[in-house]
Amino acid sequence: MTGTEIMNQFSLKGKTALVTGGCYGIGFAIAQALHAAGAQITFCATSDASVEKALAAYAAEGITDVKGYACDVTDETAVRALIDTIEKETAPLDILVNNAGIIKRIPMCDMSVEDFRRVVDVDLTAPFIVAKAALPGMIARGHGKIINVCSILSELGRETVAGYAAAKGGLKLLTQNICSEFAGQNIQCNGIGPGYIATQQTAPLRELQPDGSRHPFDQFIIGRTPAGRWGTPEDLMGPAIFLASDASNFVNGHILYVDGGVLAYIGKQP
Repeated sequence: MTGTEIMNQFSLKGKTALVTGGCYGIGFAIAQALHAAGAQITFCATSDASVEKALAAYAAEGITDVKGYACDVTDETAVRALIDTIEKETAPLDILVNNAGIIKRIPMCDMSVEDFRRVVDVDLTAPFIVAKAALPGMIARGHGKIINVCSILSELGRETVAGYAAAKGGLKLLTQNICSEFAGQNIQCNGIGPGYIATQQTAPLRELQPDGSRHPFDQFIIGRTPAGRWGTPEDLMGPAIFLASDASNFVNGHILYVDGGVLAYIGKQP
């Protein structure tokens, strides 16, 4: 295989992708990456206002051909209608990125069952719903890529995130099960497991204290990460292109952790 042929394996030209929650942070970065590799991007967000804000953000990055939709990804009827609309208005779906998610940082004994269920509904049930809606078309066409955005908390626990860890652990096994069930139809389902990523959601955890020192959680993450820094959304771009492209055609049921080495590290000696 020539160098050109190898590089062409990473091209997404002619492919159509849906990124759920692709309006900011990790989802926005993944959508940017897939677009740069040649894919037509569609995304969904929770409201029309969020869609419009995201479209302006894409335009500011020079991406004007993206299409956004408001959709509750926990609503199976709405998701089926979304997939139908994308395939009628744009093209058949080749790539699905299940990125939409929420987190509620509440001590377990203080967390309501309703809050727990809501996190699991968005972070685990919704990927099932969206994948279920996308899979029939992928099966009929004989190919498809599904990328579930998991987490290092698919492998580890931490205080105050019982719902999130339970959902992300379940998403890891859902990823493996989709592989087990549909690999024979030439569908690859893998996960990206981000470590701690510097986004607007984690910004409060990285703010300097009044005395100029780092936030205690910021200090904890830097000390726990062999790379010695938080990840960035850009760190997820290459892995996303790889898992969405023909370069990963024999990679299936795998979680690619992008964590700066956290999962390989026992931590510094006190």
